[in-house]
Amino acid sequence: MSFTKIGYARCSTDRQDLSAQKQALENLGVAPDRIYTDHGLTGTNRARPGLDQALAAVREGDTLVVPKLDRLARSVPDARDIADKLKARGVNLALGASVYDPTDPMGKMFFNILATFAEFEADLIRMRTREGMAIARAKGKLRGKQPKLSDRQSRELRRMYDTGEYSVSDLAEVFSVSRPTVYRTLQRVPGVG
Repeated sequence: MSFTKIGYARCSTDRQDLSAQKQALENLGVAPDRIYTDHGLTGTNRARPGLDQALAAVREGDTLVVPKLDRLARSVPDARDIADKLKARGVNLALGASVYDPTDPMGKMFFNILATFAEFEADLIRMRTREGMAIARAKGKLRGKQPKLSDRQSRELRRMYDTGEYSVSDLAEVFSVSRPTVYRTLQRVPGVG
């Protein structure tokens, strides 16, 4: 009976590229058609369809290969949970070129240290992102989505609506915006009288 290597790669944002991870998996002996991916999903998000497919594809004796542990999980409990489930099914877990052996005390310790560092790194990134957004907000650079219509256009839309001669659909057509935009504008700009 031949055993298969199943690969899993993940990147957190749509702007990131999976090609380096896929190449690393191929270099580790994973066939391209055996690589499952998640694109634009964070490691903290447990609903990862590519990971679910990879976990469903591995059979007893197979090896799940991930380029780095932080691609598999971003928290220590999640990493342990996945590793324990693989072990119970008789599936090996390879982190890069090294196969994780849950029966070896040193391997177990090393795995836990890697998982702790992956979680720590994710926490640092989240903290830096929150700090950066707070600074940008304080400087007025993070203002959220801007209205589609200028103040002048918004006031004119409100004036036309208040005459009773124009429906929301008419106004959407006149101002080349969607009906929800007309409703939001009407909520934002107070009526006269």
